[in-house]
Amino acid sequence: MNKKTYDNLLNYIIKEVKVTRDDGQKEYARTDEDVLANFNRISKLANISREKVLMVYLYKHIDGIASYVDGHESQREDVRGRITDVIVYLCLLWGMIEDEDAKSRNERLLDKLKRDEL
Repeated sequence: MNKKTYDNLLNYIIKEVKVTRDDGQKEYARTDEDVLANFNRISKLANISREKVLMVYLYKHIDGIASYVDGHESQREDVRGRITDVIVYLCLLWGMIEDEDAKSRNERLLDKLKRDEL
């Protein structure tokens, strides 16, 4: 595959990832206010971190991709759909990390403000 063909494919993949993410937002998060709502709900129900919830979902797709790589072609979903889901989950994990970093920055700022008031 040459670079131009790959660049076109990459642009297509990015569009598919966005469509998949937006569809998942409606189905799983059910709100625009918290894109991680599904992970937060399941985290509370299962008493594990939302990152671990995400990893379980991610591993399901990784396992399907591994099955495809091992030659198993009879799957309920095309392997490209699983790859798209993996990309979406990794982007959501990035979002979780950003969210935690923002909370940490806010906590540090609040601590500093408290110390400055003393």
